[in-house]
Amino acid sequence: MNDWRVPGFTSTGSKRPDALFGTPARMTRASGCRVWDENGREHIDFVMALGAVALGYGHPDVNRAATAAIAAGVVGPLPPVAEEELAEALCDQIPWLERVRFLKTGAEAVAAAVRLARVATGRDEVLGCGYHGWLDWCQGATEGVPAPVRNLFAELPFNDVAAGREMIRARAPRLAAVVVEPVIVSEPTREWLQMLRVETERAGAILIFDEIKTAFRLAIGGAVARYHVTPAPDLVVLGKALANGFPLAAVGGRADLMNAASRTWISSTLATEGVALAAARATLDVFVRDDVCGHLHRVGTRLLHGLHEVQRAHAGIVTGVAGIAEMCFLHCATEDLSRAVAVQAAGRGLLFKRTAYNFVSLAHDESTVDRALAMLHEALRAS
Repeated sequence: MNDWRVPGFTSTGSKRPDALFGTPARMTRASGCRVWDENGREHIDFVMALGAVALGYGHPDVNRAATAAIAAGVVGPLPPVAEEELAEALCDQIPWLERVRFLKTGAEAVAAAVRLARVATGRDEVLGCGYHGWLDWCQGATEGVPAPVRNLFAELPFNDVAAGREMIRARAPRLAAVVVEPVIVSEPTREWLQMLRVETERAGAILIFDEIKTAFRLAIGGAVARYHVTPAPDLVVLGKALANGFPLAAVGGRADLMNAASRTWISSTLATEGVALAAARATLDVFVRDDVCGHLHRVGTRLLHGLHEVQRAHAGIVTGVAGIAEMCFLHCATEDLSRAVAVQAAGRGLLFKRTAYNFVSLAHDESTVDRALAMLHEALRAS
């Protein structure tokens, strides 16, 4: 038992002390790619709000837009002009989005995509691949989810063409949607992506790409753009870096599917809150103007190559490097070693997530990456 007023220490499970470094436990502020903890110590950060911040904390263009939106009124009785303007800008940059709806969290947006797929197909079952949030529809074994709901969902294996084809065909008459994270630790194969498109079309099911992590990192248009996925998925979900840390997510895609929203109920009081909409528009402008994705790839490649050097130098502790340039991490020989390395790194002023993605941002440069790699070498020698 403990006396925390917030059960589990924090409302964001992936920020629990046991999920990260143990120490520091809480922060007071962040700027660029640096975070200051409750004791005033400065840290280089590669967690970047679990990937929600791609421009760096407190980017001036985004802050100016958000401040102006606050002055104009955060919410009101009518839809804001900014909502349609942002939708138009996203559709211009991501052509396979014909229509867009906004929500506050990625979990809501993926759930909305699944709801639209069920409306469009008249079917109930869903196959998922990756992490799609905490809501009931995608929880296979979590307590508190009714068995009939759990039974409508099954996990599709990543990059396994034969198994994926078999699962889709076996469920075809009942299958509403296949929802996939297009990158899970490694890149997708061309064959797997093609299988998903061919088999969902054959089954009459909706193909949904959960691009919450990958959009605005691999490319503005995410994995669909990076890997030239054609035809594009029917629906795409955006989130995290969409508004550089301000709470906003979106579901978009084919107009006929998106218009199915009129046949169901997908709504939230704060979905049209103006500050996040303004922040997202400013974020998109910076991405286009400054070739942010090009920067993320260059700096991320330097980090990824450096992690391979770390593995070679500390082969007894580090057993592998996983991920891609824009989101990567180290595998350690044991859980205890993994935790020890993270704690040692944090003690030296480096927040580097263990066994899950680390992210670069526009605020990270080559010298910051080199300094972080030196800290990792020191942390491993001390572990």
